[in-house]
Amino acid sequence: MDRFAKIGPNGLGFHTTAEEVTRSIDLTDKTIVVTGANSGLGLETVRVLSLRGAKVIGMARTIEKANSIKPIANALFMPLECDLSEPSSIMRCTQTLIKSGTQIDSIICNAGIMALPQLQQKYGVELQFLTNHIGHFMLVNQLMALLTDEARITIVSSSAHKVFAYPDGIQFDNFSGFNKYNPQKAYGHSKLANLLFSNELANRLNGSHQTANAVHPGVIRTNLLRHYNPILKYGAVLVEKLLFKNVHQGAATQIYASTHPDIKGVSGKYFSNCNPKSTSRHGEDQMMGKRLWEFSEKIAKTISQGTDWEDQ
Repeated sequence: MDRFAKIGPNGLGFHTTAEEVTRSIDLTDKTIVVTGANSGLGLETVRVLSLRGAKVIGMARTIEKANSIKPIANALFMPLECDLSEPSSIMRCTQTLIKSGTQIDSIICNAGIMALPQLQQKYGVELQFLTNHIGHFMLVNQLMALLTDEARITIVSSSAHKVFAYPDGIQFDNFSGFNKYNPQKAYGHSKLANLLFSNELANRLNGSHQTANAVHPGVIRTNLLRHYNPILKYGAVLVEKLLFKNVHQGAATQIYASTHPDIKGVSGKYFSNCNPKSTSRHGEDQMMGKRLWEFSEKIAKTISQGTDWEDQ
């Protein structure tokens, strides 16, 4: 049997779609935040959550992109601008929600950029790490006071945290990316940070009914792949059915982790194909996670003051 055709203990697997995951779930009266909501997995996530009755707060880099989502959402949809590489944009976004008194049942940290061919920085931080991790770290922490008692936080990580990992894990002396920049390793670095952030957040939520989990959505042909070599893209087409998920399947795991009643109260896990999965050894390193949290706080504070980060 094709290994991708196998299903997990819960009856869900590689080919399960987001609609199938939520078939018996009523999300009426639930409010769910989705970042990177205007394309790819984010757009499908908004569509399915809206289909099930949720009020979705769709965040995108510009308000124009956020507004573009409206045709596939329900009437409750709330568009917000949130550029995760810009602290002032994150602050404006969170302040809007705080002032409105919005109560949030789930945050899906879906947005991301991938494998930038050349080193790009903002505020002295490598752009993939800044956008994929630091931006979500700031957003989630600023929204904590709005979370309901049983709120779920889902961080979209990736198997790239294993495949493209640095041998020693988080590069605490190279958040700038200056030291031997590699597009894939920089992406894997940000995805390991996503996973460690989720784990440490789960530790900090221990004793409450709020949860945090990380997910690997699968390999999906979205615009995240736009920076990959055309030969790799062509090769990927040849193995499409074996390797790639479509967006309907790709959105399933993050929606499962964020809404499914079967994992109510489950926290600090890593899900793939809607089932728990083991991580790399660095992904289980609690001390690395704690240290990353401390550095993330320092980076967030520094760049929020408009000052560039300098590697310590």
